[in-house]
Amino acid sequence: MSGEIDEFYLRYYVGHSHGIFGHEFVEYELSPSGKLRYANNSNYKHDQMIRKEVFLSPAVVEEIKRIIRESEITKADDANWKEPKEGSRRQELEIKIGNEHIAFTCAEINSLRKDVEESDDPEGLKTFYYLTQDLKSILCSLISVHFNQKSIFA
Repeated sequence: MSGEIDEFYLRYYVGHSHGIFGHEFVEYELSPSGKLRYANNSNYKHDQMIRKEVFLSPAVVEEIKRIIRESEITKADDANWKEPKEGSRRQELEIKIGNEHIAFTCAEINSLRKDVEESDDPEGLKTFYYLTQDLKSILCSLISVHFNQKSIFA
């Protein structure tokens, strides 16, 4: 187990760069040490970027790894997923777990029925969709509890 700690990394990003408010995004990054970084950049009403960091216990990191493994996301392939158009909202998920490393990019999923079920790879995209929903929920909750901060749930 201790050798695998060095073989874990997670990054999730959702955002766009060409909106009326500039580059707006939410990003979560979890490093092998258990450091969870959260960044939220929204220029709506001239808001400032929010950055938070917290260290998670090994038990919490192990639970996140379990969720990732059980999702079987490492078996997915984003080759047939809808590519984000220039400036439009995009999602990125990068995971290094054990000997496996994935980096997915796709257009933001707004509708499970339209964007996922009607895609060229509904099973892979459904796995991606549900995993990212689970990860956002967990990571947002951890940030909120630790800092008593309402994390923007993108």
